[in-house]
Amino acid sequence: MAYTEIKTRGKTKYYYRVKSIRIREKVGKERIYLGKGLTREQLKKQEAEADKELLFLNNILTEKEVQFLEGKKREYLRQPSGNKENRYEAFCALFTYDSNAIEGNTLTLQETAGLLFDKRVPANTSLREINEALNHKEALDYLLGYKEDVTKVFICRLHKMIIQKTLKKELEGQQGKYRTLQVYLRGAELVPPKPSQVPKEMKSLLAWYTKNRKKLHPLVLAAYFHVGFEAIHPFIDGNGRVGRLLLNFIMHKNNYPMVNIPASRKITYYKALHEAQVNGNLRPFLDLLLALLKESKLTF
Repeated sequence: MAYTEIKTRGKTKYYYRVKSIRIREKVGKERIYLGKGLTREQLKKQEAEADKELLFLNNILTEKEVQFLEGKKREYLRQPSGNKENRYEAFCALFTYDSNAIEGNTLTLQETAGLLFDKRVPANTSLREINEALNHKEALDYLLGYKEDVTKVFICRLHKMIIQKTLKKELEGQQGKYRTLQVYLRGAELVPPKPSQVPKEMKSLLAWYTKNRKKLHPLVLAAYFHVGFEAIHPFIDGNGRVGRLLLNFIMHKNNYPMVNIPASRKITYYKALHEAQVNGNLRPFLDLLLALLKESKLTF
């Protein structure tokens, strides 16, 4: 539970909202400054606002869900090294197929696997769709070898890989850079921020990530970051694919298995994003990710 801490300096009282948190094996405290010399009414209002930040995301998972996730983590870390390459190829093909199919790519799973690992180019397929598959594998491979954390440079590098050789000529200057044009989401109420606002919005999202990466459960961290990233839509194209790569990077970095969102669950996925972005309710998106982790027969 959160509580209010009062520190007196001279004749002035300074108020802080405090919550004990566990960081790895240690217990620490998170403090939010409420203000100084507050009236009872002002204090109550500030406490309520602080508790939204301190308590909501920290307690959104049930104890049973946390135990399930810890079990998945143990299962993931016990995977034999002997079949790692096989598991990688299976996941890479599936993840590439589904992430691209969500965006309209028409390659089948079998065609995607054949292209990525046997260099078989499907007949009657556009060069754009072929490059989308090859690009996704390149970006996933880069992600798996990346040892640092989420930064603007990392995100832009992923974007450049994802959309290379797929943009119209007049848009090629947008590769690996925050967009300079307004974008709109088909079938969605949300309108992403203006291009001039994107750098500030992304800086704020990255600051939130840095602040919370050791405080929140990795699934909650990954889900919230993904929702925020997709709301900003910082690039001219490829936001969904980059966003799903970033979600899985956060899971992978924290030693949890990756989550593939099937194209067959596209409507559920979009509805969950809408609920989080418009109504501030992250629960449906977490429910989707948890269900996919439970259903998956492939741990990678």
